[in-house]
Amino acid sequence: MRPGKRRGSVLAALVSALLVAVTLNAPATYAAPPPPQEDPFYQPPSPLPAGKPGDIIRKQPVTAQLAPGIAMNAQAWRIMYLSTDAKGQRNAVTGTVLVPKKAYTGTGKRPVVGYAIGTHGLGDKCAPSYGLTVGLDYEAVFINSHLEKGWAVVVTDYEKLGTPGIHTYMVGRSQGQAVLDSLRAATRLPDAKLPADSPMAVTGYSQGGASSGWAAQLQGQYAPELPVKGAVAGGVPADLAEVAKGLDGSLFFILLGAAAVGLDSAYPELPFDEHLNAEGKALMADASDDCITEAFAMGKGAFKKMSDFLDVDLMNTPAWQEKLRANRLGGGAKPSVPVFQFHGVYDEMVATPQARTLHKEWCAAGANLKWQEYMTPEHALTMLAAAGDAQKWLTDRFAGKAATGNC
Repeated sequence: MRPGKRRGSVLAALVSALLVAVTLNAPATYAAPPPPQEDPFYQPPSPLPAGKPGDIIRKQPVTAQLAPGIAMNAQAWRIMYLSTDAKGQRNAVTGTVLVPKKAYTGTGKRPVVGYAIGTHGLGDKCAPSYGLTVGLDYEAVFINSHLEKGWAVVVTDYEKLGTPGIHTYMVGRSQGQAVLDSLRAATRLPDAKLPADSPMAVTGYSQGGASSGWAAQLQGQYAPELPVKGAVAGGVPADLAEVAKGLDGSLFFILLGAAAVGLDSAYPELPFDEHLNAEGKALMADASDDCITEAFAMGKGAFKKMSDFLDVDLMNTPAWQEKLRANRLGGGAKPSVPVFQFHGVYDEMVATPQARTLHKEWCAAGANLKWQEYMTPEHALTMLAAAGDAQKWLTDRFAGKAATGNC
């Protein structure tokens, strides 16, 4: 058996086990709400209302669920808020604000965590603001662990995930700004009763790790008023060009295809569709409404290469190289807040060397950075292995303890 296939099966098994478990425990009378593509809530007003990034456009109380019919012990609201895309244009993003029903017993105000999701897929039905209402979001248990600490959590859907258009998957600036604006939005939702000066943090893994890293790197310039105490960034795909080399021809090629689609969505001027052959157009059209669990379970695009679908080497053209560089973390810039960055030594999805490069570049730029590697044999398992350490690190930040880096 090929090593990539064996390790990939671990992720597929974990996801499948979760979905089977929640389905078997679902009450027979459970009725799911309409998916985003059928729900008017996800249709942004045109034109967008006047306002600042983070202003609430609309809100709706919902029930957040760990599994179908198993509610989290939190009040929850689905929101649509103003944000900014990668080209600096205003846009509308959806998300979920969750506040524990129990009183916060820690020191000071209740902390607010901006939770940046990992790869969910390109389809609107993959949006966590929908998945959390039907109990089928694979990161619900991690989100709930923060709620159990008494922390409020806001989960962004990112740009065009749920809302119309193709999700701008792996476009770092858009994702980081969506995370920061979700924190603003959480404190501007009167129902949540979260003061603007509430202590804040951001956390995420994989796509979410990149989003958290971008939020940390952009915060000082984009949202300097936010009292962000730190950022957890795990499994970070910091350099898309380097990550692409490992994904091309691998079991996880569909992630590379999705990233190409995401960049094309953010930057329509990039050449892409006109260079796809018939097989490429069919795969991209098929994947555009998939969630990652479906794509992995069905092996879509497994062991394919970009050259199988394109008539030119697009990724190495000047236009694509420019956008790849624009969405590369590090490169002399540094986070304005302390960061806990971690990675798996044997990560088969997100190349470990490029994560080490980010660590070195952030350190060289003067970041307050804790770096840790885990001897886990698979990408998803590193998220599980680091969960306790990451939460302890956040707990210390909210307690006012000084962050000690190891650069």
